[in-house]
Amino acid sequence: MISDIVLQLVDHYGYLFFFLAFCLGPFGIPVPNELTILTGGILSNNGVLNPWIVYMVILAGLFIAITFAYFAGKVFGEKFKPRFQNNCHFRKAEKLFEQHGDTAMCLGMLIPVVRYILPVFVGLNGVSYKKFALISYSGAFVWTTTFFAFGKFFGHHILHLLDIIDPKLAVATLIIAVGTFIITKWFKLIFTA
Repeated sequence: MISDIVLQLVDHYGYLFFFLAFCLGPFGIPVPNELTILTGGILSNNGVLNPWIVYMVILAGLFIAITFAYFAGKVFGEKFKPRFQNNCHFRKAEKLFEQHGDTAMCLGMLIPVVRYILPVFVGLNGVSYKKFALISYSGAFVWTTTFFAFGKFFGHHILHLLDIIDPKLAVATLIIAVGTFIITKWFKLIFTA
């Protein structure tokens, strides 16, 4: 189970695990961020880890990752942008970004994978670092705080539910529910734009 793997990594690497899980997220490290934050909150609630240190290393890792992605888009954007200009998905994404850029930057933090790809797109489109930092870091702060607090204050309930419910069924239900919600929102944005 994924939570067992996360616990083994935390036991072996301590706080460094949380930092690396978020800092290396854009490079394909397959650790689900939501589960990692919840685990950090649960372990800090149980007194295993210091909550302030866990939260700060999570936030620092995420800030470093999205900042790196933003500057990668800024630096290499002019070279790669012409290659994508004829792609219909890229054009739709660009149009959507023009209409809802600020909202997309903020809400992009809530969507797995998108939180690491969107900063590249933002940098590629020439958004100033000041604007990117204000919006994206605020969204990242709200997202991480919400999940961490949920893990810290309700983690014992989550663990109790996992003992009762089949974990595979719970994960599948959660993925289907979140996926349906995200797809519905994206279709509304794309087809009403």
